[in-house]
Amino acid sequence: MCRYKGMPRKPRRSGQLVPRPFAFSSFARSVTRVATACSSKNKVSNSKSDRTSSKLIANRSSRKHNLKENSSESESSEEEEAPEEVIQADFAFFDPKPDDFHGVKMLLQSYLDDKVWDLSGFVDLILAQTTVGSVVKIEDDEDEGLFALLTALNLGRYKDNKCITDVRDYLLKVCEEKNVVGDLKRLLGDQADHVGLVVSQRVTNLPPQLLPHLYNALFDEISWATEDEQKIGQKRKASSSSDDEDIIYVKPEDELLFELCSWSFTFPLHIQPPASQELKNYRLMGLVMAVEADKAPAFREKLRSLIDDS
Repeated sequence: MCRYKGMPRKPRRSGQLVPRPFAFSSFARSVTRVATACSSKNKVSNSKSDRTSSKLIANRSSRKHNLKENSSESESSEEEEAPEEVIQADFAFFDPKPDDFHGVKMLLQSYLDDKVWDLSGFVDLILAQTTVGSVVKIEDDEDEGLFALLTALNLGRYKDNKCITDVRDYLLKVCEEKNVVGDLKRLLGDQADHVGLVVSQRVTNLPPQLLPHLYNALFDEISWATEDEQKIGQKRKASSSSDDEDIIYVKPEDELLFELCSWSFTFPLHIQPPASQELKNYRLMGLVMAVEADKAPAFREKLRSLIDDS
């Protein structure tokens, strides 16, 4: 999870959620405009999804998301009406499968910043765990390109896998917050059997209306796969980040999780996107949060309200 932190100018903390991540390349800005042009009328149905065919369909009535993008030709004349290209897509949730290896690996390419680690082994763990986790694709698309991944890996169950050891070592290395490093060590050590590592990544133009359904599916699957609720049980400890800092969250749900977390810390990332005018005073930071399992209902409600109001 990442967020942008203000740098040179005297910052102030933003009190509002950013409804979509910023995009940096010309192509990314283009697809972001495409995503935000989605009509609010195309919200996904709240009806219970069908899982009998080993996949979770986001909308049983096969509703479509119309993505509109203004043609660049409109820039030549202020009086001309810009023609619009309409892209129609049916998004569906699927259980991960071996054929998704390259798509998942591409999504997670910078999961541990620029660290060389066992990413392939990490992807293998995700794909082998079919009872928890979803990937998002366009329904009936022959290319089966991945648009999003959301899953959770139990740190205790997979503690002997090299990729999990790599993740654990990386987090301990980047944590410089003395007031939370002890909690982090316990969470990665003695408490690992009761800790789920949430792995979330998606393309910038994924319709935000899908987010509540993605997280609902994840929490439901965790509930089905475990007999007892996972609890961390630590008292809230704030990181050293000042409340006066101006912060932009790459994923809007990250701010909701931050509000509910027991403790958190941030760290600078070496991989930085190309500079943009909007973010010239910001730096991309990694964000680690510990959230108790019993906060899931509150998070689901906050996320649903956020998307409904956007």
